[in-house]
Amino acid sequence: MNHKIQDIGISRNIGSYSDAIESTSGLRWLHTSGTPGMTKSGELPKDIEGQSRQVWTNMIEILDQAGMTINDIVKVTTSLINARDIPTYVKVRKEVLGDVKPAFMLSVVNQLIRPDVLVEVEIIAAKK
Repeated sequence: MNHKIQDIGISRNIGSYSDAIESTSGLRWLHTSGTPGMTKSGELPKDIEGQSRQVWTNMIEILDQAGMTINDIVKVTTSLINARDIPTYVKVRKEVLGDVKPAFMLSVVNQLIRPDVLVEVEIIAAKK
């Protein structure tokens, strides 16, 4: 493992993530753009669950192209346009990440790149 969890006890009171992740030196870093739950053909599921599943499909493909996996994720930043969507998004993220607990930030914003985009995710990953 190229990362060490730094736990001050805050995250375990809120959800399935780490307070901080410490990475060793000499790693390759991957920074994604804010990525919506859109397919390559431009299709966008209508609901938050569909968009959340697609956004994580996209993230896994990006990681795979870089020779990385979800285990290499050190930070996830998520933007949602509706606070009511938090439980559904978090459920999908937990299904995808399982026991992997990167540092995590979630914000509720007024609008994303298009009015029909309900969620965007950015990740930072690192691997030797």
